[in-house]
Amino acid sequence: MINEPGVQPNNPLHGITLEKLLTVLVEHYGWKEMNRRVRIDCFYSHPSIKSSLIFLRRQEWARKKVEQLYLDLMKEKK
Repeated sequence: MINEPGVQPNNPLHGITLEKLLTVLVEHYGWKEMNRRVRIDCFYSHPSIKSSLIFLRRQEWARKKVEQLYLDLMKEKK
């Protein structure tokens, strides 16, 4: 049903955790290329999933850019 709570049929990121999204991006691009595409210091100075998650959870602007990079990657793979 469309009106069920928690169902988001038009949200391509629904059900994907930020950690999973970041892991997919790192496996595909690597930290260096991710930093080139989205200028975020935590991708360059001390790259790790943990430090990136902390930063992205606090900074909505950065999370949006990373989410868009993920969506663009998924479009490429189709």
